[in-house]
Amino acid sequence: MAAVADEARLSAPAEDPRQSIQSELDETNRALKEVTLMIDQSRVEVGKLTQRNAAITAHLQQVQMQQDKVSAQDIRMAYDSALDAQQRLFVMRGQLEKLQSDQAHLDRYKAVLERLLEQLNSGATGGMTTAKGGTGELASVEMLVNAQEAERQRLSRQMHDGPAQAMSNFILQTEIAMRLLDVDPEQAKGELGNLKAAAMGTFQKVRNFIFELRPMMLDDLGLIPTIRRYADTFKEQSGLDVNVTVSGNERRLEPYLEVMVFRAMQELLGNASRHSQATLVKVQVDVGESSIKMSVDDNGKGFEIDLLEKDGSLGLKLIKERVEMLGGTFEIDSASGKGARVAFSVPIRG
Repeated sequence: MAAVADEARLSAPAEDPRQSIQSELDETNRALKEVTLMIDQSRVEVGKLTQRNAAITAHLQQVQMQQDKVSAQDIRMAYDSALDAQQRLFVMRGQLEKLQSDQAHLDRYKAVLERLLEQLNSGATGGMTTAKGGTGELASVEMLVNAQEAERQRLSRQMHDGPAQAMSNFILQTEIAMRLLDVDPEQAKGELGNLKAAAMGTFQKVRNFIFELRPMMLDDLGLIPTIRRYADTFKEQSGLDVNVTVSGNERRLEPYLEVMVFRAMQELLGNASRHSQATLVKVQVDVGESSIKMSVDDNGKGFEIDLLEKDGSLGLKLIKERVEMLGGTFEIDSASGKGARVAFSVPIRG
């Protein structure tokens, strides 16, 4: 019913879409100002915590070098101070990264709203054609926002179930090691070893989350190396056999195009892992002179295309929308029990 209500609201002829878009733009600008202020404050705090952490670490190193001259209580206090400083710095850096991510999302959303408002204002005398165009653009904006929110919720759940839970365990393990330090130093050493191993595992998970959010390889090396690396990482994490085949002239493309193709592959691999029950996924990329083509095939349970078009994945709809906005083509071939194939082609400009 909610979807029907939204559709009715968007298509209602009595409502001026420019007014609702301007209202949304004003709210976005307000949110941007708040986020920017919080980023500035967080950067100052991160700087202070970094200096404090460096000083405490230096003190801890001195204590370690003079263990025979320092009491057990002073050693514990030094370790407690170092752990507290590291935790505070870790949390504050995470908050800063989240705020910066929110700022980037809001900037992109603002640009979309401004472009849409400009199009509607320039075509204000276009009658019903303009109204329909505005409705289509509004639906696209709503789809984009919903997809971003769904991705945030997924990452939030992963962070809660992974690193956040692990941090709680770190605190418990540290307390156990501290209590054992005077009673049983060997067992305390073993607990600290377990803590180190757990911390390394959690650190790797955090790096994986960062890679999913924005792999630096995409900026440094380009699309094809990033696709290969992501496929290898995805294979290790999911247990899904992922084969990547690349043909054509491997080269750097426009940044917006590289991001679009990479995000599409990311979404399609995620769908295959979460929904298809597949054991094998084949990714084929062809970098031609005038277009780039990608297909993702899996041997999973498949789906009925008619049902997908009615109640399908928001991610697939967003990929299709972006491909068509860039002047490309998008195809889905699937049936129940026969796997699925998603393919698209996008022009390379210039």
